[in-house]
This record gives sequence, C-alpha cells and structure tokens, in this order.
Amino acid sequence: MVFMIEIPLGRLALSLLPLLFVGWISFRWGGRHGTLSVATGRMVVQLFLIGYVLSFLFGVQSPWMALGVAVFMIVISSWIAIRTVKEQRWASYWDALLAIGIGGGLVYILVIFGVIAADPWYEPKYAISLPGMIFANAMTAVTLSAERYDAERKGGGSRKHARNTAWNAALIPQVNTFLAVGLVALPGIMTGQVIAGADPMEAVRYQIMVMAMVMGSAGLAVAIFLVRRVRGELRPET
Repeated sequence: MVFMIEIPLGRLALSLLPLLFVGWISFRWGGRHGTLSVATGRMVVQLFLIGYVLSFLFGVQSPWMALGVAVFMIVISSWIAIRTVKEQRWASYWDALLAIGIGGGLVYILVIFGVIAADPWYEPKYAISLPGMIFANAMTAVTLSAERYDAERKGGGSRKHARNTAWNAALIPQVNTFLAVGLVALPGIMTGQVIAGADPMEAVRYQIMVMAMVMGSAGLAVAIFLVRRVRGELRPET
C-alpha cells in the first residue's frame, strides 16, 4: 500500500525559510535585486498550477497530448537556456532548440520505447513525467555551456579552448551527482518512490535509468549546442 505523509500548507511554508537567508546573501554578494524572490514565486505558482494540469492530463490517453507536452517543454526550456546570452539571441535560441530537441528527444525515445517499453507509449505518468526531467537537465547544461563559452571567448580563449572548457563546466553538476549518489544523497525519483512505499531495489533501478538519461540528454544537448556555437561565430551579425 502506497502511503505518504500529507504536508499542510503551513508546514510547507517552513521549507521556504532557508531561501530568505540565501536571498539575503545573493543580494549582498551577487547584487541581484529580487531575482531569487521572483524565481521562488514562479517556482511555487508554477508547481501548483502544474499539479492541477497534471491531474487533468493524467486522465487523458492521447499520443497527441503527449507529443504536445513534450514539444512545449522543448520550446520553453530552449528559451530559458539562452537567458544569459547577450548577442545573437535568436540564433542562439535555434541552436538551443535543436540541441535540446535532438539531444533530449533521442534519450526520451530510448527510455520510453526501449527501457520502460510503456504500453501504450503515451501513458501519461511516463510520457509526461520523464521528459520533464530530460529536457530540464538538458536546459541547465546548455545554459552553463553557453555562459562559459562566451566568457572564455571574451577572455581571449580560442574556439577550441572555449568549447572544451564549456563542455567540462556544463557537465560538472551531473558528474558530481554520479559521484555522490548513494553515498551523500538519495536523489529525485528514488527518494519519492521510497517515501511513497515502493520497494527500494525497484526504486534503485528507476534511479539508475534517470541518472543515465539525465547525463545522456545533457551531454548530447551540450555537444550539439557547442558545435553550432562554434560554427555560429562565422555567421554575419544581424
């Protein structure tokens, strides 16, 4: 029997208290006026909204719905991914769109049709939940690679040096997670499944799948983005 402790809104608000301290440091050290506050507000509102949306979508069995959600995620994540880019934003957006769409899309297809082999493939709990993790991690990796590549180029680094440095920097979060998982942390889906009462060994299998698809999608997306980024420097400015 799956059992989870219900969290009232009052106690849920307690989890946000550490963010006040983080926000104060960001203000004093980073000079970011309200960035964390806006991000936190968006996070809370968006998650509550998606909770209602998912309650509806999980009751719908449609391949078009699954594809529509995946495409929406790719479009939005690609735009967020290039938020640090200051020049040639539209060109960078198309680079990110291709990188996340192809890199994340290939991993999504592999997981849905090969690893899980869901029947039907558009079963909402898989077809909607998994691409969220895939495209979100690819998005973050692309953002890190774009920021580092531009910084290296502005610092006088060659295209090859900037590409290699950006590649390594973009994958630091994934590599750290690989090294720490099971020793320092019980991450993501495994923690959720264990809390919900799932067999720990079954949760381990799902977590391995998630870790592999996160690293795969991030790596492929970054590689595609950086290849296009290097070639993009030959484009005339518009």
